[in-house]
Amino acid sequence: MPRILLIDDDEHLAAPLTTYFARFGCTLESAVRPSEGLAKLRAGQYDAAILDVMLPEMDGFALCREIRKESDIPIVMLTARGEVMDRVVGLELGADDYVPKPFEPRELVARVQTILRRQRSTPAMANGNGGNNGTQLRVFDGLSIDLDRRQVLRQGERVELTGTEFELLALLAAEPGKVFSRDDILNRLRGHEAELYTRAVDIVVSRLRKKLEPLDCIKTLRNAGYALAVARSEPA
Repeated sequence: MPRILLIDDDEHLAAPLTTYFARFGCTLESAVRPSEGLAKLRAGQYDAAILDVMLPEMDGFALCREIRKESDIPIVMLTARGEVMDRVVGLELGADDYVPKPFEPRELVARVQTILRRQRSTPAMANGNGGNNGTQLRVFDGLSIDLDRRQVLRQGERVELTGTEFELLALLAAEPGKVFSRDDILNRLRGHEAELYTRAVDIVVSRLRKKLEPLDCIKTLRNAGYALAVARSEPA
């Protein structure tokens, strides 16, 4: 049963959401302060976190940044203002999705379920597309992608990626050299509202590139899309 942590200072929100998530086979726990939420994340095993933007102690963006220093857990941001810039900032900081307030509980559950499904389906998505002897390991010059363990090594050092970043890299690595348009990527990595689709892809690609430095393995083809441009190697 997936275990979800909600960090929101609206104490009246947790109880009904806990009941609603339980109907769909998810355990929802809650914290009203960021410090309490961080302590719970460090002490327990959670499958996803839901963060409100407007919080005491620190806002949701700062909290997202703190979580990303320690964990690649999927994060859904809740924003009351519903402004596009708020959502862009959340994505840039490493959030996987966002839901504007007010929202229907079913929508929030659906967003979380989508993120969890994407995490579980990544190996299957990439399998069978030019892999190494049918294994779940993709090895390139300076880059190793273990789809089973969801681990990435850059020049021998582990790189911490968010769920969305890993899924994007796995997609590109499934067919190295193939140009994936933004629409191709969005069709495989659903979750964001239409108004931010194009911007969301660019943000995730930018985050992924930065984490893979000094490797320069993701190429942009103007008006076409993105491709993994790095030579394949045999696994050791």
